[in-house]
Amino acid sequence: MTEGDVVLTPLPQADGRVKNRPAVVLRVMPPHGDLLVCGVSTQLHHETPGFDEVIRRDDPDFAASRLKATSLIRLGFLVVLPVNSFLGSIGSIAPERHSRLLQRLSEYLVRGREAV
Repeated sequence: MTEGDVVLTPLPQADGRVKNRPAVVLRVMPPHGDLLVCGVSTQLHHETPGFDEVIRRDDPDFAASRLKATSLIRLGFLVVLPVNSFLGSIGSIAPERHSRLLQRLSEYLVRGREAV
């Protein structure tokens, strides 16, 4: 699995249950190669405008993502997981989208709410 991959992995839900969900690999983390991922959801009403990103069926990288429907890439739903917890890679997003997500997250971490 590499940065920009769309993966399937068990993720904690708001109700405390853990379900297999798609996620986007943002970074491989030192020192052990764990993966920083953000969850992906079809619940578009959860979008934080200017922070999260919607990937639509008509986007050039939608087919490569192998997502089933228009989805929300949720930058506010971050998890660091060991590589052995992933069920596999199902697709990938465009390098430009991956860079945009990292830039937004970085700006938020440096500047806080004013970045959103």
